[in-house]
Amino acid sequence: MITRKTWSTTRLLIASIAGLGFFAVIVFWPAGRIDWVEGWLYFGIVTMYMFINFVYLRRVNPEVIEHRLRLGKGTKLWDKIWLTFFTPVFLAIYVIAGFDTVRFEWSTMPLWLWPLGLALWLPGTALFTWSMGVNPFFEKTVRIQTERGHRVIDTGPYSFVRHPGYLGLFGWSLSTPLLLGSWWAFLPALLSIVSLVIRTALEDRTLHEELTGYREYASRVRYRLIPSIW
Repeated sequence: MITRKTWSTTRLLIASIAGLGFFAVIVFWPAGRIDWVEGWLYFGIVTMYMFINFVYLRRVNPEVIEHRLRLGKGTKLWDKIWLTFFTPVFLAIYVIAGFDTVRFEWSTMPLWLWPLGLALWLPGTALFTWSMGVNPFFEKTVRIQTERGHRVIDTGPYSFVRHPGYLGLFGWSLSTPLLLGSWWAFLPALLSIVSLVIRTALEDRTLHEELTGYREYASRVRYRLIPSIW
């Protein structure tokens, strides 16, 4: 007999394998070759991160994993529109990097910038995972999760800024061009950051209007993304 837990784990395993396969295509197809050292290093880093992230979340906040696999009922229309814009922009970072670094060699980036990329990647992904670990309502879309008893989370990184997960994604976006050695990839990377700032503002407004206790939380934790700035 297949239990709900077994089915959930199977779905997650299938989704993870499919996700890694798709990610490999996005990284290596634009490059036009598979002997791309930076590409394999990056793929290895992402794969290792996904494994560590899964193990950590299974231990501290397993419910968030399952809920991030689906689109929750009541997702805001503006967020669905935002996702249709953000997804191709974010993926364009990898596509342009492959075209630039390997296939067409539009630009050349010095190797000493690779460690700088890793220095951005590590704290960014750590902050993103930490945010998911303390927030059981960290779904992939914006909605008020009434059926789950949605409440304000003010512990961990949420005691410093109101949307730490997005700040973590900043590190992911900005580090990728450096790790893949592409100057041109900064164009979609910066565009993805602008779109994340817009989503932060829209989500923050939604939470102010619809989530009980959020106004009081915002009066205590004043900044959305970057302390002392915004």
